[in-house]
Amino acid sequence: MTAALVERMAPEDLWTLFQRVVPPAPVCPQGGGHRRRGDREVLAAIIFVATSGCTWNQLPPGFGLSGVTAFRRFTEWTEARVWAKLHRLVLDELGVRGELAWSRCAIDSVSVRALKGQLTGPNPTDRGKKGSQIHLIVDCQGLPLSVGISAANLHDNQALIPLVRGIPPKRSRRGPRRRRPGKLHGDKGYDYRHLRQWLTSRGIRHRLARKGIESSRRLGRHRWVVERTMSWLTGCRRLHRRYERKPDHVLAFTAIAATLICHRRLTK
Repeated sequence: MTAALVERMAPEDLWTLFQRVVPPAPVCPQGGGHRRRGDREVLAAIIFVATSGCTWNQLPPGFGLSGVTAFRRFTEWTEARVWAKLHRLVLDELGVRGELAWSRCAIDSVSVRALKGQLTGPNPTDRGKKGSQIHLIVDCQGLPLSVGISAANLHDNQALIPLVRGIPPKRSRRGPRRRRPGKLHGDKGYDYRHLRQWLTSRGIRHRLARKGIESSRRLGRHRWVVERTMSWLTGCRRLHRRYERKPDHVLAFTAIAATLICHRRLTK
């Protein structure tokens, strides 16, 4: 059962990519100690926790390791930025195949209920209940290019510049690496002059709904992809409600969900 479960949660092609970003196991100079669990089994267990939403202590015994071991390795890899590197690596593979569409991108955010931890705040649209926001930029196919988190009371316009800057250079089928979309779509939450000027100064055309002038409905022809991707992200049950105290752990689960979305496209 263990081998089949690990293969299903961490398929061979994903495991091959993961091996390129995972740091080497620490070596005890004096020897001794317990045998270190295999990285692939731990990766499969972490993906299971991310997608199912179970707690670490509820990890099924079929993975052959305890929840404490999985959480310890998750923390170790999060500090090494393994999940962000894996997401970028999968995006690079998509770029080499010509699967990334840079002609137009979309930006949006979604709020999640938060019980505790840093980067939480009163949600202005949910009766002031504490929460966090997940911010996202996707290409015109809905593939996540850049992700971020903030408190729920942070206005959307403050996340645009960090998200655009957070798009790492991606490989392409021909030519140099690319990191700037041709056009960026957003709703009225991003309707600010300084954002339009900032995008224009970087050669990015913008299509942001203007307050009191036009409806956001006309932008739905291009913005629906980011809303669909948001539903895919929150379909990763660990992101349905925030339980982690540390924002780095929330961002790690967000990066894992984004990686799985991109990997599904890679295997089609």
